[in-house]
Formats: sequence, C-alpha cells, structure tokens
Amino acid sequence: MRRIVITGPPPVQILDVTGPLEVFASAPGYDILLATPSSSATLQTSRGIPLGNAVTLHEITGPIDTLLIVGGPGAESGHYDPGFLAWTTSAAQRSRRVASICTGAFVLAAAGLLNGKQAVTHWDFCDRLAREFPLVHVKPDPIYLRDDTTYTSAGITAGIDLALALVEEDHGHKVALEVARKLVMFLVRPGGQAQYSHMLSRQAVTSQPLRELQVWMLENLRSDLTVDRLAERIGLSPRHFTRVCLRETKMNPGQFVDRMRVEAAQQMIDSSALGLKEVADACGFQTADSMRRTFLRVLSVTPADYTTRFKRPPL
Repeated sequence: MRRIVITGPPPVQILDVTGPLEVFASAPGYDILLATPSSSATLQTSRGIPLGNAVTLHEITGPIDTLLIVGGPGAESGHYDPGFLAWTTSAAQRSRRVASICTGAFVLAAAGLLNGKQAVTHWDFCDRLAREFPLVHVKPDPIYLRDDTTYTSAGITAGIDLALALVEEDHGHKVALEVARKLVMFLVRPGGQAQYSHMLSRQAVTSQPLRELQVWMLENLRSDLTVDRLAERIGLSPRHFTRVCLRETKMNPGQFVDRMRVEAAQQMIDSSALGLKEVADACGFQTADSMRRTFLRVLSVTPADYTTRFKRPPL
C-alpha cells in the first residue's frame, strides 16, 4: 500500500484536503492518513468544519509515499510555525515525492524544499510567492508542475488535477480515467490556468482607457496590432504605453496581444465549428502555424491539443 499523508497548517482550505483525498480514495492501493499539527484528532478548516479521524504528526513514522501539504489561511498567513516546518522537512526526507496544493507551496518554500525548483501556486499568490521566496522559480500559468520529485499545483481545484496526475503516474492512464469518470470530471493534463480564463485579462484591468483599448483590440484582432499603433490609439507614447501595459496586465504589449488573440481563438474553438485555419485567420494570426507557436508559448498546448482536450462535443 502506498501511504499518502495529507496535512497543512490550520485552518486549511477544506477542498484542498477533500478533493485530493477523494481522488486517492477512489483508486486502488493507497493508505491515506489525514494528519494534524494539533494535539487533537481533528484538522481545523477555514469554513469552521473540523475534519475528524486525523492523527497527530508525531504518530506518523516510517516511510511515506506521498506527502501532501495543503493550503488555506494557515499557509497564507506569512507566519510559519518552526515546529511544523521542521516536521515537514523531516517527513519530506522519508517521502518518495512531496506535493503542495494551492498555497501549500508557501509551506514547502518556507521549509526550503522549493529552493532552486520551479513551482506554481494560486494565481493570486504567485507574485507574493516569488517576492517572499526569491530562490523559487515561480511559474504562474501551469495547473500543476513537477520538478524532480516535488510537485506543486495551482488554485484549489487544481489539487484534484494534480492528484489525478499522481494516480496516473502510479497506475496508468486507464485507472486515472476510471477515477475521473467516477468523480464526473475531466482527466486534466498539463496546461495552463489560462486555459479557462477567457478574457479574464481584460476584466482585471483597472485603467478605463486601457479597457476601452482592449474592446477595440477584440474588434480588430485581424489588424496589425503593433506597439506604435496601440499607443497612438490610446494617446500615449510607445514607451509610456508599454509601462502602463506592464503595470496593468503584468505583460508587455506583444505578450498581451498574443494573450488576447489566443483567448479569442479559445472561445471560437469552444463555441463554433470553424476549422483551425479559419480560427487563425479570424483572430489575426498570419498562419495556422503562427497560431500554433503562439498557443504553445501562452498555454503550453497546441490548438489541436486544446481542441481535442476541451472542445465540447455537439449535443
């Protein structure tokens, strides 16, 4: 039996715990332990619902297959209990693999377990993780990341995606697919949080002139959206426009144009019967190959892969 230990600094996000727990419980060959840093037999959650039948950390001895550190307000507080960090480091040394769910990455980082490694966390905490732990190579887009035997996942439900990937790693595609079907969910593969963020980048911008420019860009994706032209449209110098774009979107103008075109292409793929060449033309990509390269750059998947994985079949 593979021993899975799930724990985190309380209060924890309840779905960070129960999502992966259900995945592992639905697959064969796992012995799942819910561990608590407190002296009680419960793990406190941020919703006030205690998770019972937990064991204390000192009761967990011997080898661990997978150590899973979950997130929540306890991990996000910025205050890391030295005792819990010491236990995490010790437990990691006797674990085949170590993983974090959502903001559980802060615990792994505070314990030094992410130093020099690529990692991801909830999109709203990526900048903070990079700022507080400069030795961690934060990658904001993936749903989950593997760096050697260390795994990190993005926001909340991405922990379920990671757990499914770990089951697939252990038991193969067929078993993981059976678990996904049992839980009535997709078997999600590597990709980006941006895969389902259609136009979130536009909604997140606070500057009214830039929001208005984005609406115009969406209506003119087939145009030559150069920095000079966009800057002239908004009434700024190219240099000042670049600074505004970086401040508002965390992307330079070229990256932002790519993101707008990719997200528009995603919507077309999701909601129309157009072929990829037609989608590429409609969204301002010069060729289907240009769209392919941009998809890989932005989402780490090709348009064809995106279509296969996420396009809804006709009813």
